[in-house]
Amino acid sequence: MSHHEHPYPTFDKSFLEDQKKRLIQLRDELIKIADESASEEETLQYEAGGEAHDDADSAERMAIQENDEAQFHLNLKRLAQVQRALLRIDQGTYGYSEKSGKPIPRARLTEIPETTLTLEEARQEESGA
Repeated sequence: MSHHEHPYPTFDKSFLEDQKKRLIQLRDELIKIADESASEEETLQYEAGGEAHDDADSAERMAIQENDEAQFHLNLKRLAQVQRALLRIDQGTYGYSEKSGKPIPRARLTEIPETTLTLEEARQEESGA
């Protein structure tokens, strides 16, 4: 039997169970962070409402807000990846690239449990190739 006939990586059940636990924990942390960010944003908007501010305060607050928004969007993107990885575990497709179907090395999955791309594919996406 050639290696092409086996459609999914052969991960032992305990590895998949550990990955699922890690992904669920990560998902819960990201949701908690998103909830906290949303309530902080409401507080900032409320506090900024009635006060007079100088330009330096406003510029600093805007810079912090932009950074927070960027982090918030990164967390949302990561949350979507975590959800996708959990779904892929349930579907039996976890551990294979969504792009090429190539196996993702176990070490990479251990490092970044929500990844759905090989390292090479992730680098290509980041560089815009």
